[in-house]
Amino acid sequence: MSEATGLAAGDWTALAEELGEYGSALTPRILTPGECREVAAMYDDVERFRSTVDMARYRFGSGQYRYFANPLPQPVRELREAFYPRLLPIARDWAEKLGRPAPWPDTLKEWLAICHEAGQPKSAQILLRYGPGDWNALHQDVFGEAVFPLQVVIGLDRPGADYSGGEFLMTEQRPRAQSRGSSTTLPQGQGLVFTTRDRPVRSARGWSTAPMRHGVSTVRTGRRRTLGLVFHDAK
Repeated sequence: MSEATGLAAGDWTALAEELGEYGSALTPRILTPGECREVAAMYDDVERFRSTVDMARYRFGSGQYRYFANPLPQPVRELREAFYPRLLPIARDWAEKLGRPAPWPDTLKEWLAICHEAGQPKSAQILLRYGPGDWNALHQDVFGEAVFPLQVVIGLDRPGADYSGGEFLMTEQRPRAQSRGSSTTLPQGQGLVFTTRDRPVRSARGWSTAPMRHGVSTVRTGRRRTLGLVFHDAK
């Protein structure tokens, strides 16, 4: 996989600043079109997954996604391991600003062991598949007490060519004000780093918490597939 080259080429100082300002930021291209097709094709290999979720059934939206089973496929595992050390300094900085504990150790392996001890042993890595009319309701991917504050979604199809619509959505709850929304078109092979639950924002007294949720707007045409990387495990 080419993720190491793409992540190394990124300006992580600028990315951290954009994350702090907006709650999300795009990476450089980390997967080639061929690698995107390779990951997307895993969806039909049901043995790779521990469960399938029909979003309409649970009123999460419309469309379908599958949680990978452990052990993760090599490309998914390598991507997760490549991102973690780059996101860790941002996570620790946010925790310091908000006066919170920063329980995340230097390695992903150590952090996952903490998740498992907390009763969260299941993979939360997902492949999502949307067709015309599908969408994803605003939500947060929190599966227990052990939470990593950042996650990543990687586009596997070409917006404007393979599908239309399907923008990545975020809303930010602001104190004593209306919520603020944003949308991002996710290019093929690029990752969008975004906040899992909330982010620090400057206030008159220093720093305060801005809760955030994410979702996907309605896909108008074609097929939209993405890989979701979550850095904590699930119950």
